[in-house]
Amino acid sequence: MGFKELIKHPRFSRLLAIRWSGQTTDGVFQSALASFILFSPNRQANALNAALGFAVVLLPYSIVGPFVGTLLDRISRQRALLFSNLLRSINLLVVALFIFSDTTGAALTVAVLIAFGINRLILAALSAGLPLLIDTKSLITANAIAVTGGSLLVVLGGGIGVGLRALVDTKVLANHADALLVLIASCGYLIAAILTGRLKKYEIGPLKHEKEASSFFQGLRDMREGFQFLATHSDAARGILATAVHRGGLTALTLTALLLERNTFHDPNKPEDGLAGFGIALTIAGVGLFCGAFLAPFGVSKVGRHLWIKYAMFASAAAPLILATWQTQIALALTAFFTAFFGQNLKVTNDALVQSKIDDYFRGRVFAVYDVVVNGAIVSGGLIAALLLPQSGISAVVPLCVSAAYLLVALRLLRSSVFPPIK
Repeated sequence: MGFKELIKHPRFSRLLAIRWSGQTTDGVFQSALASFILFSPNRQANALNAALGFAVVLLPYSIVGPFVGTLLDRISRQRALLFSNLLRSINLLVVALFIFSDTTGAALTVAVLIAFGINRLILAALSAGLPLLIDTKSLITANAIAVTGGSLLVVLGGGIGVGLRALVDTKVLANHADALLVLIASCGYLIAAILTGRLKKYEIGPLKHEKEASSFFQGLRDMREGFQFLATHSDAARGILATAVHRGGLTALTLTALLLERNTFHDPNKPEDGLAGFGIALTIAGVGLFCGAFLAPFGVSKVGRHLWIKYAMFASAAAPLILATWQTQIALALTAFFTAFFGQNLKVTNDALVQSKIDDYFRGRVFAVYDVVVNGAIVSGGLIAALLLPQSGISAVVPLCVSAAYLLVALRLLRSSVFPPIK
């Protein structure tokens, strides 16, 4: 099936509605957090604080990951989506209260950890359920639509958040404006929960032959089974590692962009200008994601999944060299576009590769492993960049390191002898 047919597909469109409404809301929520924590007039942004922000966003799923696979392979994924979105909506009411009262301590951190931990469970459930709605031959295109559309809507949601904040910024205190955005996000997650009612209880799995977890330690055993399954499907494992390295490098570049926009390209005393500039860079990256999604199915049809993943990694290695050579806003825009463009080709192709290799009995477990590995790489990429970046963000070292990492993965991890080109 092509793009048009899939968009009109009655079952797939229901899954898209849940995913896209939630990810648009993610963008609104994340823009509120970025404004409150990194672009607040009374807080100076630095690399370490930003990297710790990435860790807060992503580490929760790495902690609960061993048990998510158990849930997704043994209880109704539709019910998991319903209650997770409801819980996330309620949790954001607490986050809004903390932001409204200018609370920045452990209480806010815990509330945000919960919010993003739930988010990772939801995305894993959506990915695990997709192959039950779409035939194997259409997985590349389906992933391109679901993942790329979702990524674009995160960016769009962020833009909506920035725009709404600008409308009310002159009328209320900055903290109150950010709290209002979080309240809007809470309503968005409630809508996503309502939309899950359009799916049948077991429409996106798990299948009937799967059994319920028998003990507290079942999650750890399932996680081990996920790793063991990948050990027998080394191409899927290598694709996951390549995706993880790419996302880690993308995080390092994002951190660089944040500091450049906040502290160098704009007056540090006018953080709202820096936030707007950072938003423009993310929008350009979003355009790259969109374009990459259209190219991926075409490239895979010509050379196959394995070779296309390798080509995307090689091409990604060239993009950061632009920012390493010229640290200007134009160079940043070009780097954002091309890194996102080739990275999206890699991501949607590898998602389909992994999905095509895994029986539904293991799918939740393997996608839990997938997310844990990728999230760990994202956190690592951010922390490594924080150690290398000055507060101004002006440095050729980080882009060069990212380029070298991408090239090494393409040459060694994805070499033809272990990652053979199969159409």
